[in-house]
Amino acid sequence: MMLFLTLLSVALVSAHPSTERFEGNKVFRVSVESEGHIDLIHELAESHQIDFWKPDSVTQIGPHSTIDFHVKAEDTVAVEDFLQQNEFQYEELISNLRRAMDAQFDSQGRASGHSYTQYNNWETIEAWIKQITAENPDLISHSTIGTTFEGRSLHLLKVGKAKSNKPAVFIDCGFHAREWISPAFCQWFVREAVSTYGQDSQMTALLDGLDFYVLPVFNIDGYVYTWTTDRMWRKTRSTRSGTSCAGVDPNRNFKAGWCEIGASTSPCSDTYCGPSAESEKETKALVNFIKNNLSSIKMYLTVHSYSQMIIYPYSYAYKLPENNKELNTLAETAASKLTSLYGTKYTYGPGATTIYPAAGGSDDWAYDTGIKYSFTFELRDTGRYGFTLPASQIRPTCEETLLAVKYIASYVLENLY
Repeated sequence: MMLFLTLLSVALVSAHPSTERFEGNKVFRVSVESEGHIDLIHELAESHQIDFWKPDSVTQIGPHSTIDFHVKAEDTVAVEDFLQQNEFQYEELISNLRRAMDAQFDSQGRASGHSYTQYNNWETIEAWIKQITAENPDLISHSTIGTTFEGRSLHLLKVGKAKSNKPAVFIDCGFHAREWISPAFCQWFVREAVSTYGQDSQMTALLDGLDFYVLPVFNIDGYVYTWTTDRMWRKTRSTRSGTSCAGVDPNRNFKAGWCEIGASTSPCSDTYCGPSAESEKETKALVNFIKNNLSSIKMYLTVHSYSQMIIYPYSYAYKLPENNKELNTLAETAASKLTSLYGTKYTYGPGATTIYPAAGGSDDWAYDTGIKYSFTFELRDTGRYGFTLPASQIRPTCEETLLAVKYIASYVLENLY
């Protein structure tokens, strides 16, 4: 019996290789009131390895804000002492990050096959892509638009009733590797599209009138790495000479005010903009596809987490898009549609003022390229779980998000002609 329990505990540990290092790690939420507070947080970040969750980096912290960051177990006492000595208001959001990560699978454990209400690894998602395409030939076609740095295929699903010269919507998920709820939404969207076609009048009208290009996981290499090695990995997995630090933040890698603000030139930073705009194979593949199909693509949506926000351009500057009033009204109504289901509150507005300034984002690039309906969704939650949203929240998150996406897509379809 003892041998069995030992083997079982070994099996449980090895089942979550990407979470082992997070035992005893904590996530704090800290109130930042003044410029003096900002200076102190910079000082803290220089003396300890701080993983910023919200905002993405220390450079994006503003006064009168709250910040969420993750601290290694061995640094938690020193960090708490620092916060107390400097009279910061703070709370512990997650007391043991390893436990929160393992709890993401709730009590159901890792599903053996594909599940829409569990997090799926890349191997499972790739098999699902092939299966759902084969099962729905009237509504789905599949192509690859390039490969990742590590050589994985970037799979794209085209969802819609086949007819020529249709306007299109482009949706991508999984830009940042650790935002697992994002790819879960893309899978949910495809499932809902094919299963409710012919039954739900809104979805039927959308698939008759539009093609939906869905990229289920954009940053595949990073996503795989979060399952095998480091659950909190954010960037791509590209390597380059001159540094031992891997990866680029793909949402700082587009030609949209590239590296001007809210991005880092340090290869070791989580917000590293890359050695040049479009340096990443994944970025280049997306850019090329959208440019080649620009005449048909009328709406761009990129799905991230967490914050519960609907954001539109601009993030790379404090300026407003030409159709700001229209985008703001659309975001406001989409947010109310989303809230109507479970009461989940979303904020909305231009990126720079709604969340923080950040250059090189795909939504700004899409807008400047000519796609006038360009949005970023930041899904659940507002920080209680952060990047470790439990699987039990996949269904409600996806159901409410779908209402907002369908609303915006319907508006775009109605206002094309």
